[in-house]
Amino acid sequence: MSETRIDHDRLFKELLSTFFEEFVLLFFPHVHEQIDFHYLSFLSEEVLTDVTAGEKHRVDLLVETKLRGEDGLIVVHIEHQSYIQSSFSERMFIYFSRLFQKHRRRILPIAIFSYDAIRDEPSSFTVSFPFLTVLDFRFLTVELSKLPWRTYIRHDNPVAAALLSKMGYNEEEKVEVKKEFLRMLTRLELDEARQRLLFGFFETYLRLSEEEEVRLRDEVKTMEEKEAAKVMELIVSYEQKGMEKGIEKGMEKGMEKAKLDVAKRMLAKGFDADTIHELTGLPLETIEQLKP
Repeated sequence: MSETRIDHDRLFKELLSTFFEEFVLLFFPHVHEQIDFHYLSFLSEEVLTDVTAGEKHRVDLLVETKLRGEDGLIVVHIEHQSYIQSSFSERMFIYFSRLFQKHRRRILPIAIFSYDAIRDEPSSFTVSFPFLTVLDFRFLTVELSKLPWRTYIRHDNPVAAALLSKMGYNEEEKVEVKKEFLRMLTRLELDEARQRLLFGFFETYLRLSEEEEVRLRDEVKTMEEKEAAKVMELIVSYEQKGMEKGIEKGMEKGMEKAKLDVAKRMLAKGFDADTIHELTGLPLETIEQLKP
């Protein structure tokens, strides 16, 4: 994984809020049948404080919707877990109870486990005595690393396409996984913004080496001619965008360096920090750090 810290929560929130209905349809078709997706709104971000652990937690996604044929609202609480946490089911109950206390509505809790380890995650939290079960809290779960990726390439579903990158494949299958992702992307025919979202999500978690990219192109050439042309067009398009982004970034760095050089020369000639800030746009803190 890249040394740069990945904002897993933001990536998953963006994917699921853009394709919420497709997410529910993919993993919980029995729930999809019951929800009225004509009524859908995303609630403001909730911050929950765990006094005992001394932590603050931001709820990943809260969606307000309705059940078909009913007037009352329900809240769908989606929690994404990117690392192993032994007390997660207990935390899910705490988050649920705090949210229920505030909203006083039926809440459907869903947990997505996206870390690479394969383990059996609990989907309930129980408090009981030999003589009485006080609490039996249950929630829906998706354990991505346990899902067979080949099963999901048959779904023309944007969430399935993006999440191939987090499913249960091995190193030898990476090229094939990306090839199938690209095929799914061409079939979906999404607008550029949504296509870019899926591509960015996938590339964050599954990136090929130069040698693997060559193998990918070779495999694409063996596809049916029309499909191969569409997939290759997609590859070339995103390579060009990547190059343009790299050039743009390089230009920004170059301009920043030029500003710093100018500021240093101005300091050497006795200009004050406020004047340098006004002329270069550099923050005053940065200018102060340049002083000998």
